[in-house]
Amino acid sequence: MNININKSSKAQLRNNAVFCIGTGRMSLALRHEYHNQLKKVQEEICFKYIRGHGLFCDDMGIYNRYEEDGVQKTEYNFRYVDMVFDDYLSLGLKPFIEFGFMPEQLASGEQTIFWWKGNVTPPKCYDEWAALIKATVNHWISRYGIDEVLTWPMEVWNEPNLTAFWKDADMDEYFKLYDVSARAVKECDKRIRVGGPAICGVDDERWLKSFLEYTTANNVPLDFVTRHCYATGATENIGHYVYQPLNPTNYIPDELDVSRGIIDSFPAYKGMEMHITEYNTSYSPRNPIHDNNQNAAYIAYLLSVMGDTCASYSYWTFGDVFEEQGIAFTPFSGCFGLLANGMIPKPTYYTYEFFSKITGECVSKDKNHVITKDKNGTYHAIAWNLIEDEAKDTESTLRFSFELDNGRYFIVKKTVDEITCNPLKSWIDMGSPAYPCEKQIKLLRECALPLVETSNQTVSNGKLPLELHLRANAVCYFEIKKAEIKTDRGYIAEKVRGAQC
Repeated sequence: MNININKSSKAQLRNNAVFCIGTGRMSLALRHEYHNQLKKVQEEICFKYIRGHGLFCDDMGIYNRYEEDGVQKTEYNFRYVDMVFDDYLSLGLKPFIEFGFMPEQLASGEQTIFWWKGNVTPPKCYDEWAALIKATVNHWISRYGIDEVLTWPMEVWNEPNLTAFWKDADMDEYFKLYDVSARAVKECDKRIRVGGPAICGVDDERWLKSFLEYTTANNVPLDFVTRHCYATGATENIGHYVYQPLNPTNYIPDELDVSRGIIDSFPAYKGMEMHITEYNTSYSPRNPIHDNNQNAAYIAYLLSVMGDTCASYSYWTFGDVFEEQGIAFTPFSGCFGLLANGMIPKPTYYTYEFFSKITGECVSKDKNHVITKDKNGTYHAIAWNLIEDEAKDTESTLRFSFELDNGRYFIVKKTVDEITCNPLKSWIDMGSPAYPCEKQIKLLRECALPLVETSNQTVSNGKLPLELHLRANAVCYFEIKKAEIKTDRGYIAEKVRGAQC
């Protein structure tokens, strides 16, 4: 494939890859390994927001009922949530709030989800639920200041269109929950932004349309729309693991186009922000695809197109300190994270690191690459070779030609593929140890590094050619920037083996 980039080339890219990242339930943020993984992610990728479940679960301890002198009373304890949010903010992250799940003392039933038993029933008293939200939001305003809290989006619940996440997937009951929650938020400060319905892809079109009809008819506050999306189908369960076919790359973009169209069909909501507060390939934390290079290449394509319809899209999740289906038995358990436990970057980690470097104006984009040019004239590019048919192992060659002023240019390439950055294979090669020792973990981290190559080219005819050979499921980042070669007096690179420019 030949791609020509001239000085007037233009393309469309809305890159919000690092706007938000997902996490497990909130109390996990109190753990040492969790903090270390998040710190690494922030140092090297630097997300702006973080979203997860469990704000009101009992292990966070916010909601408490007690009896005194024969009278039932309520008190709130924000100790743990302060610890979590203080840590997030110290790492440069803001919370993207999710109100859920139901405190046991406030729950109307006993239905729970996940190994950690998040209660998914409506409140037995909506006034108490509203008071809980107001007390929590007002605490945040008191602690962090209204100017800060105004930057925190607030979402009501998680996937209420699924019976596992909301009792009976009761639409009318969720609409009531949203209504009460949104109005409670606005009572704290009408400028705070609130949204929903955080649906996933089951009966999602009817749910989204009905939700917007309800908010319109009842004048319910709505500042943004949220939904989730995943790209795999029916499950095959074997032991601890789940295997699923990967849908074609157009599956998620097409689903989002439909949602965008529904939102825009309402005059009051036309153009309203749509935030994808969860997405990934598989929705199961036991699918090995999350650990491999195919996932990295698939996500690279999605990051190049999801901004066409969405204000943001939050990868689920940043790390593998995660317990929805219990504690993982191995470091490569198929969990969602960009980082495996042991601080081992997975290939998709670098897809995100590469997209965090894409800045400036987009000059070229197609199904295999995206290129931007920053204000200093430096080109930043990502190319990938996604193999959707797992029976094939096809290499791809991309030939670029850049129109540039004459001079010397420095080129750096970083490549992640099944040969150069595949810690999953290395772990299998060493015998798939469930509890790798320190020496084995160190080796796995070394096997999780991209291949870095540099070169120097002189442009004399206004053109710089660049050829990329991409192996199966490769993701490659490269930069082209003007270089001034300065050497010490008497240093002749041609006389030094390996030092030639």
